[in-house]
Amino acid sequence: MFRKLLTLEQAQRLVHQKIKPKPVGLEKIEILKATHRVLAEDVTAKIDIPPFARSTVDGYAVRAEDTFGAEENNPIKLKVSGTVPIGEMPKIKVTRGKTVEIVTGAPIPEGADAVVMAEQTERDEDTLRVFTSVVANANMMKAGGDIKKDEKVLKSGTFLGSREIGVLAALGIRELLAYKVPVVAVFSTGPEITNPGQTLLPGRIFDINAYSLSAAVLESGGEPICLGVVPDDFEKLQKTLKRALECADIVLTSGGVSVGPKDVMPKVLASVGTPGTILSGIAVKPGKPTTIGLIGNKPVFLLPGHPTSALIVFHLLARPVIQLMGGRKTTVDQTVKALASAKMFSAKGRKTLVMVTLKQDKLGNTLAMPVFSGDSGAITTLTKADGFVIIPENVQFVDFNQEVTVHLFENKR
Repeated sequence: MFRKLLTLEQAQRLVHQKIKPKPVGLEKIEILKATHRVLAEDVTAKIDIPPFARSTVDGYAVRAEDTFGAEENNPIKLKVSGTVPIGEMPKIKVTRGKTVEIVTGAPIPEGADAVVMAEQTERDEDTLRVFTSVVANANMMKAGGDIKKDEKVLKSGTFLGSREIGVLAALGIRELLAYKVPVVAVFSTGPEITNPGQTLLPGRIFDINAYSLSAAVLESGGEPICLGVVPDDFEKLQKTLKRALECADIVLTSGGVSVGPKDVMPKVLASVGTPGTILSGIAVKPGKPTTIGLIGNKPVFLLPGHPTSALIVFHLLARPVIQLMGGRKTTVDQTVKALASAKMFSAKGRKTLVMVTLKQDKLGNTLAMPVFSGDSGAITTLTKADGFVIIPENVQFVDFNQEVTVHLFENKR
């Protein structure tokens, strides 16, 4: 039996107090491998971007004052004295009454301070008629107009996506310092569990949790190591847990944490090191039998065997730890307001998480429709659900048409 059930809030506070999650380390990596990583240093530009004044259109580089007064029915005539090549600095100079042809991205030649778009001109051999006037700096970007030398471009702690990688490439940066990805060992327990791809014998089911939890680890910024299925044998479980602690920064297991004779994972945890168990049992449904420990400085999450329970508890307790150990900021759940489409009942004395799907009614109201699955063992609960509603311990039920807050699952956003 669980001697004392902690509230979910107490469990979350205790996890952070005892585990004190912090980045597992730093490493230099190439920018092509840095997508979805977290920057561990400030990035300061060592050059101007662009490094030279450049045209932003196809047209003609001019002295802006030479175009003043140009109109559709009264064009200004300029002499075309050459073409600016792209990819090299121009040797030609623009003087009074002259212009040079230029393409997008080419450097602005000396003497020019603006560009007239090609469609606003008409050319006859080396004579150019300009039908509109331009002001200084029109249709061009000055050196440093995007990023100035010595400007801080990216801050330490920035999550790196395609846009940030592009900026780094523009600055000529090939390598960067990033937070290491925490390695998370994952395994399932139970004699009835079979690895996908193997023959499914009568009375057995395929392993859901090791795969769904490994995917959740990836979504959280960790690197999963799936150790497969381990039978409910104390010595085998102990050996596997020791192996997991040797090869990973965090360990996730599922199953073997309830009160049955085969639920030996808490004893296995206690046998492999100290300080051991930091909490056992949470006043939440689903997820009550969750046990969390610390071996040395490595957190161990013993999650329930039911797929929905395992993923929900992971979402609430393990995911923030993985994110912080990878240098990420913890994700704040996105929420939406909705109206309950039916009564939602709570479990007495426990915070209850009711899976819901969101629908729009004919009046445009957002409805939260409970996903009834029978119990937390139904994996389809999570595939059908858009999120969950939290019913507090002291609330008996949520009434029909009552406004609720729906916490959205990340992959449903």
